[in-house]
Amino acid sequence: MPLDADLSAWLRLSLTPGLGGEALRRLLRALGGPGQVLAARRAELAKYVGPTVAASIRDYDAAPALSTAGAWLEEAANDIITLADTRYPRQLLEIPDPPPLLYVKGRVELLSRPALAIVGSRNATAQGLANAEAFARTLSDAGLTVVSGLALGVDTAAHRGGLAGSASSVAVLGTGADIVYPARNRALAHDLAAGGALVSEFPLGMKPLAGNFPRRNRLISGLALGCLVVEAAADSGSLITARLAAEQGREVFAIPGSIHSPLAKGSHALIKQGAKLVESARDILEDLRMGAPSAPAPAPAVVSDPRAQRLLDAFGHEPCDLDTLAARSEMPVAEIGALLTQLELDGLIATLPGGLVQRLHR
Repeated sequence: MPLDADLSAWLRLSLTPGLGGEALRRLLRALGGPGQVLAARRAELAKYVGPTVAASIRDYDAAPALSTAGAWLEEAANDIITLADTRYPRQLLEIPDPPPLLYVKGRVELLSRPALAIVGSRNATAQGLANAEAFARTLSDAGLTVVSGLALGVDTAAHRGGLAGSASSVAVLGTGADIVYPARNRALAHDLAAGGALVSEFPLGMKPLAGNFPRRNRLISGLALGCLVVEAAADSGSLITARLAAEQGREVFAIPGSIHSPLAKGSHALIKQGAKLVESARDILEDLRMGAPSAPAPAPAVVSDPRAQRLLDAFGHEPCDLDTLAARSEMPVAEIGALLTQLELDGLIATLPGGLVQRLHR
């Protein structure tokens, strides 16, 4: 995509220090396109944004930033879409503060397709990660692009599930589109750029500042028809996304958890406030009137070793310790250790901090 005069004008205004999205939209409504704004006299600009910002618009040297953007756009997968672009996602036009432009790496068309946001804890349990990936895969196969924030934990699992399904996944970044954060998700970001999309409203080169992420959250919810919270502590940032979704008129869904789990407190609070309790992806699809998934339910895991099956049957739905398993299964602790290793390698259980183990329900 070439950096033409019109896009250069959009970029210059979006990068002008002190000129926020609301003020820029006010100028565009009053004066016309970005070219007309840049051509206006300082006194005319000051009527709408004040003298300080008007001076910044007139004096800002955008040449270095424009050069950086031009070089970035030379890569085939990279694009910039503005409020005036027909490809700008209509869902974002419905939120109170749509960004003037979006930097996109990957499939721009995904931003305009039906989507569901999936968010949750960065320190999710093994079961929470399994739930996030399974829900995302099913929803993606049913036609919903999975939107999340590329964070560790639930976000990562949701992106992987979305990419594995037919409708793919979109990551909304709290950095510039040329920066991967966290670095541990570099391979995932590469997969998203190739088969999904990475999108950011922040300028190229923007580092992961703390204040960027709450702002990013409004786009995660804004791009979607609804927001699913998988696991969240009482003070989780995921609850910000859920609140923004409700304020934007989106549906809010939450997966319940154990009454003893700190990572269920946030989800339970949302349910008390009116979020819809979901036990399967079918609940979400029916609520959004998208029809039920057609894929058959997976067959239960078959354990060839009868001792391992006996131990697996002793698990409940909550984490437990070895002594509890020994009492339930009537097996010696020494024998249980080797069987747990086998079950973990088979992906049927997960070890947790504090000497606890948990059965994974997929």
